[in-house]
Amino acid sequence: MTTTEIKTNDRTTAPATTVRPNPATPRLNFAKAAPKVFRAVIGLDAAAREGLDPTLVELVQIRASHLNRCAYCLHMHTTDARKAGESEDRLHMVAVWQEADHFFTDRERSALALTDAVTRIGDAGVPDEVYARAAAHFDEEELAHLLALIFTINTWNRIALSTAKRAGTDER
Repeated sequence: MTTTEIKTNDRTTAPATTVRPNPATPRLNFAKAAPKVFRAVIGLDAAAREGLDPTLVELVQIRASHLNRCAYCLHMHTTDARKAGESEDRLHMVAVWQEADHFFTDRERSALALTDAVTRIGDAGVPDEVYARAAAHFDEEELAHLLALIFTINTWNRIALSTAKRAGTDER
C-alpha cells in the first residue's frame, strides 16, 4: 500500500492519501471459509430489510458503499436499484445527496444522514440532531431496522474490501 504522509515539525502524522491495492485475484472466498458467519450476516441482512421500503434499502446501501469506497457493493446495489426502477438521476445524486436534496424525500434524506453518521461513526459519533431527524421519520421498529441495515452494509463492505472482491463479479 502506498501512502503520502504529512510531516510537521519532523513528526509524521496520519496518512494524507491512501492508494488501495488492487490485487489480481480475490484473497479469500469468505462464504466457503466461514460459512456459518456468512449465513449469519445474510440472516442479519434479511431481518434488517423487513418492513423497510426496498428503494430506501438500496439508497442506504449505495450511500454506505460510496463512503466505504466499496466498488463491488456499489456496483451490486446500483444494479439492483435500476432493476427495481430507480432513476439514473437519483442514483447519480446519492453521492452528493446533501447538495441535491430535492431529489430525495425528507424521509430518505434523514436515512441518508443517519447512514453517513453511522458509517463514519469514528469521526463524531452519531450526532443527536441526526438521530432525532431519523426518529421523526421512522417509528422505533423501523429505526431499529434502518440501523441494522446500515450495520449490515458496512459489514458487507468490509468483507468485500478485505477479500478483494471485484466490481461486476456479483456472485450472489
